[in-house]
Amino acid sequence: MADNKAKSTKPANRTPPKSPSDPTKDRAAKRLSCDSNSSHEGAMAGELSALEEAFRKFAIHGDTRATGKEMHGKNWSKLCKDCHVIDGKNVTITDVDIVFSKIKGKSSRTITFEQFKEALQELSKKRFKDKSDEEAIQEIYKLIEGKAPIISGVTKAISSPTVSRLTDTSKFTGSHKERFDPSGKGKGKAGREDLVDASGYVSGYKHAGTYDQKVQGSK
Repeated sequence: MADNKAKSTKPANRTPPKSPSDPTKDRAAKRLSCDSNSSHEGAMAGELSALEEAFRKFAIHGDTRATGKEMHGKNWSKLCKDCHVIDGKNVTITDVDIVFSKIKGKSSRTITFEQFKEALQELSKKRFKDKSDEEAIQEIYKLIEGKAPIISGVTKAISSPTVSRLTDTSKFTGSHKERFDPSGKGKGKAGREDLVDASGYVSGYKHAGTYDQKVQGSK
C-alpha cells in the first residue's frame, strides 16, 4: 500500500504545450497593422475640404516658395475679388483690407486657415446682411469652395488715334518708309540693307533676249 501511495503523483497536465511562435511572422503582422493604421490616418489627413483646398490654391499663387498653409494680404485680396466676395456695394476692397489687418497678428504678414475662416465670418455679416450668421457664413463659403486663382490673359493693344497714327506706314518718311511696301507689308531684309544685283545686267536696262540675239538681229 505504501508503494502504491508513493507511486501516486499529481495528474499530468494534458494541455499540449504552445509551439514557439515564429518571430519573422510576428514582425510581419505588426508591420501590416502599422501600415494599415498609418495609411488610414494619411487618408484622413489628405482629405481637404473644398474651402481649404481653395485657400491653399490662392495661398501659393505667384509664390513658388509658399507652402499653402499661410496667405499673404495680396492673395487674400485676389481671392475676395476672384470669388466675388467683393461686390462693390456691401463689401469693398477697403473692407477686405481692414478685416485682414484685424485678423492677422500684429507682427505677422500672413493669416492661417483658421484666421482665414474668422475673416470670412467678419465679411459674411456685411456681404449677406439679410441672412442669419449661420446662413451668411455658408453662403460666403459657397462663393469660394472649389475655386482657383484667375490668371489674366495677354494684355491687348490699346486702340487710340495716337497709336493708329504711329503705326500708319503710309505716313513714314526717310529710311523707315523704305522698309514697307505700298500695302504696308514689311520688306524684311530688303528694306534694311542695300542688296547688290548680281544678275549681270545694268540696272534699268530693258533687254529683249541675249546680246548675241541683238547683234545678229541688227545685221
